[in-house]
Amino acid sequence: MATEPHWNETLATERIPTRTARFAGELHHVTGARLAAEEFLDDLARAALPTAQEHWDDILLVVTELAANAVQYAPGPFTLRMRRTFDGVHVTLSDTSTTPPAPRPFHPSRGGGGIGWHLIHTLCDQVSVVLNEHGKDVHVFLPW
Repeated sequence: MATEPHWNETLATERIPTRTARFAGELHHVTGARLAAEEFLDDLARAALPTAQEHWDDILLVVTELAANAVQYAPGPFTLRMRRTFDGVHVTLSDTSTTPPAPRPFHPSRGGGGIGWHLIHTLCDQVSVVLNEHGKDVHVFLPW
């Protein structure tokens, strides 16, 4: 007779609830989003350490970039959601713009950014954008 696997013993997802943080969309809320992500990762690390230290740093960097893009390109509030997956972390950032993100040329000598969306695609295992009547949800999956 087969027994059911005990997923929470290996994943500890039962002890790490999904986190949601809402922000008005002001510049200082980029830092607030990063701090909310760091708090989630602190709790997650108590149950399951990352397989590599850079996973922690990558998640914080991606959250910071997503929040900065929301503040810069989507005026208004944004919502950050984070949850543990079987092999990583799923981050969703919802904002008020119905314009999907697009890569821009990066010219270091001219300044003005252009590297964030490329960076997000480089660090994440999967990136998707879902448009809706209120804006968009950017979903990213990162290893843990």
